[in-house]
Amino acid sequence: MMTAEQVLPVVLAAILGLAVVLYVVLDGFDLGIGILFPFYPSEAERDQVMNSVAPFWDGNETWLVLGGVTLWAAFPKAFSVILPAMYLPVLVLLLALIFRGVAFEFRWVAKPSHRAWDLAFAGGSILGAFAQGLMLGGIVQEIPVRDGQYAGGALDWLTPFSVMCGLAVTSGYALLGATWLMLKTTGPVEQRARQLGPWLLATLLGFIAIVSIWTPLQFPRIFERWFSLPNVLFLLQVPVATAVFALLCWRGMRRGTLLPFVSAIAIFLLAFLGLVASNIPYLVPTAMTVWDAAAHPKSQMFFLVGASLLLPMILGYTVLVFWLFRGRLGPDQGYH
Repeated sequence: MMTAEQVLPVVLAAILGLAVVLYVVLDGFDLGIGILFPFYPSEAERDQVMNSVAPFWDGNETWLVLGGVTLWAAFPKAFSVILPAMYLPVLVLLLALIFRGVAFEFRWVAKPSHRAWDLAFAGGSILGAFAQGLMLGGIVQEIPVRDGQYAGGALDWLTPFSVMCGLAVTSGYALLGATWLMLKTTGPVEQRARQLGPWLLATLLGFIAIVSIWTPLQFPRIFERWFSLPNVLFLLQVPVATAVFALLCWRGMRRGTLLPFVSAIAIFLLAFLGLVASNIPYLVPTAMTVWDAAAHPKSQMFFLVGASLLLPMILGYTVLVFWLFRGRLGPDQGYH
């Protein structure tokens, strides 16, 4: 019979995974429109682009907070290794999100002298997305750990692999942003998104192909996980499903509204599934499993009770907001 020490870390790791997935999906399209901001030069178009996420953006970042708190409270040993290893990317991410959030509010009151806030919004979105990719690459490529503590230098995360992951995440968020604009806007903004969409999809698929080749060649544990029997029979379905959803996304970009967005989300979910399949059960590959990094069972149970109360509230709020603001925005419509 399984004990609490065995079950609780798995349950809390699932909550952590849920928070990460929802943050990537929900704040991903939100950051994506900022990445695409330079492609919309006119003020009216930029107003429409920002208005398309005005009711959602701050709520979306709740999932980042939940993910960080879950890592800190439920897996403190992993937190104490990952944070020192990623100090600079984390700092860049937080500053980028701060400038971006401030730009959301100040751009409207600073008109007509709001160019600086346009730059802050676009720059914060690009840097925030890139920093997340750097962190992802830095964790996957294995953090040096000695006696349960970070044993590397301040720039160990900066490698060609992590930079490639940063570019991949940035391009993926841009795709989510473009498909969101197809779903939520009309007029020239929607048309420009449909023009950019196929290029962004091709770029993301290119990065996915590079990652799929690079990681098993560089990391023997990932090669063994993916290409040993019977694993290969099950995991082969991930790239096949990715190709199917990529085709659906491309076809939907011609005239669909919901299909491109849903398909882009599915591609992200499959990429996350591949990441989990490559590294499970490690939180810090290959130094700490979810059980090695877990807090005391009493602390985990305390956090689980709080999370079980908060999760339905956050999910309910998210669903409610998306339902209330489910319409599409025309060129002269907005929430400010």
